[in-house]
Amino acid sequence: MGSRTGAERDHEPVRADRGGAGVLTLAAAPIGRVEDAPARLLSELERADIIAAEDTRRVRRLAATLQVRLTGRLVSYYDVIEARRAAELVAELLAGRNVLVVTDAGMPAISDPGYRLVAAAAAAGITVTAVPGPSAVTTALAVSGLPTDRFCFEGFPPRKPGERERRFAELAADTRTQVFFESPRRLAATLAELVRSHGADRAAVVCRELTKVHEEIRRGTLAELASWADPAPGSGGVRGEITLVVAGVDRAVARAAARGAAREARRAARHDGPAHGAAGDGAGQAPPG
Repeated sequence: MGSRTGAERDHEPVRADRGGAGVLTLAAAPIGRVEDAPARLLSELERADIIAAEDTRRVRRLAATLQVRLTGRLVSYYDVIEARRAAELVAELLAGRNVLVVTDAGMPAISDPGYRLVAAAAAAGITVTAVPGPSAVTTALAVSGLPTDRFCFEGFPPRKPGERERRFAELAADTRTQVFFESPRRLAATLAELVRSHGADRAAVVCRELTKVHEEIRRGTLAELASWADPAPGSGGVRGEITLVVAGVDRAVARAAARGAAREARRAARHDGPAHGAAGDGAGQAPPG
């Protein structure tokens, strides 16, 4: 028999060494349409020894829709039990079993369970790999029409008012495009707070139900979007899963602000510096005995 080509070897799945530890695989799940599922997800679902799922019912439905037969053990892996379950799964990996992590939508560990398990597996010397695929973060960024060369992902904003105010104040002067997840119930309030921190005219995009039947991409200023999201009496407001993209501060404006701050600091230093410790002003003199 002929030897395998390099291309064939490149497309082989990552496997554990015989007698060694298993492999931890993070698998991206569709964020909307099932047909967006990566082809490799099907084979990984079929052959995983253990499938750690944020919602086991959703994984069973996904597998049924994809016509995949699950042969491995299915266990829950959601935020409340993430730390405890991570230790259990590392023990399974060290025993040689391959573990597949699947969340409800998108890539595990991106505002979803997975980070703690990856960190623990890496610390134990276990191989970690991924099935790349759909992500609401990069999908929203791509369709937003806002700059994509530099961006930051902020996940869900803090719920406590003081923490939210501080976070938004920090981000207001950031030149990077900012991507958030937000609950539809809090969207109107968040947009109103961003108007106060970032300014009414800052460009933003609300992405609702990405890739789903009722997908909506709403562009405008923060003030316009806040007005749109404000629920009318009895309407229930905006519904669906929300990804919010906000433009960073204009770089020319940021540079001008930085130069202005530097000038003010130099001016303050000139005024404050000579006065302290000047001869004859009594500074540094010992008190009368």
